[in-house]
Amino acid sequence: MRAATEPHPIDDTPHPRLLVGVLAFCGVVVALMQTLVVPLLPHIPELTGSTPTAASWLVTVTLLTGAVCTPLLGRIGDMYGKRRVLLASLGLLILGSVLCAVSSHIGVLIAGRAFQGAALAVVPLGISIMRDELPPARVLSSVALMSSTLGVGAAVGLPVAALVVEHADWHTMFWVSAGLGLLDVLLVLWKVPESPLRSAGRFDALGALGLSAVLVALLLAVTQGADWGWASGRTLGLFAAAVVIGLAWGAYELRHASPMVDMRVSARPAVLLANLAALLIGFSFYANSLVTAQMVQEPKATGYGLGASIVVSGLCLLPGGVSMVALSPVSARISARYGPKVTLSLAAVIMAVGYVVRFFTSHQLWMIIAGATVVSAGTAIAYSALPALVIRAVPAAETGAANGLNTLMRSVGQAVCSAVVAAVLANLTFQVAGRTAPTLHAYLVVFLIAAGAALLALAVTLLLPGRGAAVEVIGTGAELRPAAVGEARA
Repeated sequence: MRAATEPHPIDDTPHPRLLVGVLAFCGVVVALMQTLVVPLLPHIPELTGSTPTAASWLVTVTLLTGAVCTPLLGRIGDMYGKRRVLLASLGLLILGSVLCAVSSHIGVLIAGRAFQGAALAVVPLGISIMRDELPPARVLSSVALMSSTLGVGAAVGLPVAALVVEHADWHTMFWVSAGLGLLDVLLVLWKVPESPLRSAGRFDALGALGLSAVLVALLLAVTQGADWGWASGRTLGLFAAAVVIGLAWGAYELRHASPMVDMRVSARPAVLLANLAALLIGFSFYANSLVTAQMVQEPKATGYGLGASIVVSGLCLLPGGVSMVALSPVSARISARYGPKVTLSLAAVIMAVGYVVRFFTSHQLWMIIAGATVVSAGTAIAYSALPALVIRAVPAAETGAANGLNTLMRSVGQAVCSAVVAAVLANLTFQVAGRTAPTLHAYLVVFLIAAGAALLALAVTLLLPGRGAAVEVIGTGAELRPAAVGEARA
């Protein structure tokens, strides 16, 4: 069993490439599940006898449960075993997929999607396992690959789901999701060991409840504000509740001996700024996914739309997914040589350039794909650098919780982006061919806002401590305890 401060022996983990491959595959499956339902949303009311508002909850509920469960399960993994919590997360994915596969009732579908959303914790848990199990020379490149799976799965999920919607019963994609989840479980049982590292102390149940309440109030207000009205009592009440509960929760966490989120660690500039950058990068990335498919599907009568099918619109994002796989090791090499701060700065610039390209080239399919791919390339480099920044700034005992919080901030950025994009596209419209459609100007405004978010991420990144100030804290800080005999290795 390794002590927390001992270096990672190179021969300690058998077949490290297989370990990384298994964990990365888990990440791709979870990310794919997050976007699987998007092409189906316009058809859900007809297929289930529900309303468009109810159908929108198939996306909203995964955002809520993912946001709540990601930091919670990351912390539980730090304390009680990352592998076992990883398996539990995959079990929730399977359960949610089966519920969606066997029913057409909107209530059951929403419940199933809630369970699927909880599986988003797989990515930060995988990153934590890699930090514990791999030799130092492999950590950066492996973590980069694991982090980029969020974008890869999203890019692959849209065209795959579109093909299923057009050519098969829509329940099929949920059976496929369940099958992939089961395959993930078997692969984890086969090749992923349990980490011997544990965070000491008792689980902070009240802190977990407070964090959940803050996130639910905030994200409900953000995601439903457009439907309820931004000045409505419900929306303003939820925002107020998020602030009040958040302040009380923060004060409680500062006094707790074993907090859900270590506020002192989270307040370090290296951690705080990394999380703020993650929020902005998540915002900028999600705009690319939201508008690309919709834009190319707009009818030609709009003057800018291409009248493309659902499948073609989904395939527009596929080159971006391929670029994310290809660029994650490149990002790791840049981080190893110059530091993740330089890598993240470069990524933010590439994303902003991609949106500038999109601003001036929105009339031809190949140029739309090129611009979207440039943004995805920047996202790949950014997503690969963010966990490296977090790993360098937090103790090994808190890797799961800290990366869970960083992943959460990306999700919050995506939620805010979704609300902003919906507001822009709903307010800048015109009548064409008997229907209301967004104007080209609406899409261009979205590109400018997303480019602005990328440039803000650049500004935040430049404020991060330089490479010389970064301190490797593996095995320091919070107290670690060895796992009990029989816990450490499965």
